[in-house]
Amino acid sequence: MNDIGWDEYFLNICNEVAKNSKCLSRQIGAILVRDNIIISTGYNGPPRGVPNCSKRIQNDKRMQIALNALNVDINDESNIGICPRRLLQFKSGEGGEWCGAVHSEKNCLLSAARNGICTKGATIYLNSVVSCCSQCFGALINAGIKEVVLIKNDFYDATVSWMMYNSDIKIREFGEG
Repeated sequence: MNDIGWDEYFLNICNEVAKNSKCLSRQIGAILVRDNIIISTGYNGPPRGVPNCSKRIQNDKRMQIALNALNVDINDESNIGICPRRLLQFKSGEGGEWCGAVHSEKNCLLSAARNGICTKGATIYLNSVVSCCSQCFGALINAGIKEVVLIKNDFYDATVSWMMYNSDIKIREFGEG
């Protein structure tokens, strides 16, 4: 039998959770763990019941106008399945006002809250190579998360870096045990 450590075990589960993401840009999975027991999961994508961006491009007149201004043919097969922010020529982290997705870590916290599960003292695992955005990291602080474990801690921006260094949350990369 192959005995793997907790980090590898939880990373594998994060990868599986991420497969359910409806986001056309990134598939990120998150799990909340306390005492090596998973208490909640989340992935990035639109809120419950809200269509994903593939359908949004076909129905959102404001987005259609913006794409038409850039001469993007929304009926072109090569544009189907591409994140609208990419079609609108935004770089990663830009154009957030065009994104209806909720990030995986926030969805994980919200699923716990929806089910009445306390998050204080839990660890959140993310299969991400970039740290949380400032909104998600602020939510993690306020939810009482004690540790964030991710693949690589490349800071999302200077605000997140400042928040991380000025909070009590421990940040580590998978395998740093």
